[in-house]
Amino acid sequence: MINLDKKIILYLGRTPNFESEVLLQNDMIDGVSNPYIKEWNAKDKPKPTDAQLNALETEATKLENNAKADANRKADYKSIEFQLDYIYHNGIAKWKTDHIKPIKDKYPKE
Repeated sequence: MINLDKKIILYLGRTPNFESEVLLQNDMIDGVSNPYIKEWNAKDKPKPTDAQLNALETEATKLENNAKADANRKADYKSIEFQLDYIYHNGIAKWKTDHIKPIKDKYPKE
């Protein structure tokens, strides 16, 4: 929800249960997304202020971009069976240079 979930993860220092601990709502106002915390049930920290969440914007964007890189990498990696067979026949060093590094270079993390 426009980084709101990532900001909450950073604020809490953990991933809450977004179905029971922290419920998010996203109302569209004049075609613009307006995400907010609908319900806060986390017991370890009080509900954050907008200022506290806004201070986490840069880190949340980085977290979201890295999650996208992870998803893209996962989609590009070949099956585990293929990878294990490649390692068996060619060794780990060749597997890293031929299959892992190109994908990590294609989808770098921040």
